[in-house]
Amino acid sequence: MSRPLPVAPPDAPPRPVPLSEQLARGDVMAAACPSRAVLNHLTSRWGVLVLIALMPGTQRFSDLRRRIGGVSERMLAQTLQALEGDGMVARRAYPVVPPRVEYTLTTLGEEAAVRVRDLADWVEGSLPQIEAQRARAAGRG
Repeated sequence: MSRPLPVAPPDAPPRPVPLSEQLARGDVMAAACPSRAVLNHLTSRWGVLVLIALMPGTQRFSDLRRRIGGVSERMLAQTLQALEGDGMVARRAYPVVPPRVEYTLTTLGEEAAVRVRDLADWVEGSLPQIEAQRARAAGRG
């Protein structure tokens, strides 16, 4: 039977995290942390929009490009490739002419999509406050 861990008082300094725990969990604040690349792919402008666009289901490249306003063919291809490499998106190419390629979220991608959609929803809901703050900041500048 394990004993409960002692709880530090709220004003206590944070305890140092053992190296083994850091290595097991990752340390996103460390420059060499591999999770930073994944965070970059997931939270980039196009990464967020691709994940959200794929939430309803499988889509072809051309449909994604039409759905995500402003994305170039090159940026969409690079974003899909990065998300595929991270295991967020599955790509299926059909041996037909002209080429037909479809993209769908993996289970991991579905989990990530829900989280970035929540962030995007929060941004859109908070936009009036954000824009008001931007206007105040611009007036000081």
